[in-house]
Amino acid sequence: MAFTTGNTAGPMADINVTPLVDVMLVLLIIFMITAPVLAHKVEIDLPQPTTNPSEEKPPTPISLVIKASGELYWNDEPMISAALEPQLRIEALKEPQPQLEVDAERVARYEVVANVLATAKNVGIRKIGFKNIPTR
Repeated sequence: MAFTTGNTAGPMADINVTPLVDVMLVLLIIFMITAPVLAHKVEIDLPQPTTNPSEEKPPTPISLVIKASGELYWNDEPMISAALEPQLRIEALKEPQPQLEVDAERVARYEVVANVLATAKNVGIRKIGFKNIPTR
């Protein structure tokens, strides 16, 4: 044991363990919080390779342009919004299903775009893509 007498000017030889214990407790808490997150597994359904490549060509995608004024163009043909749902139903029944490529202008109303996407989802369109119209 080290006993100190009154007035010694030398360095203190005892180790202060309180900061060490504090750091160790913080690290323990961090590991206790992050360990369950690291152990969580995410199930991913990856496509499996096929032995025979398909000779079928994919169907041509459907181009749906949404103008800033709310006008719809189905494969470059003007379309009224009431005819969109029946046309999408017809396309949803095809096998293989073509991809719907939505081309919304930058200043198109969000309502119109959201209604088109909701209609496509509700009728069963599984493949929806987005294209950009460059602004000039």
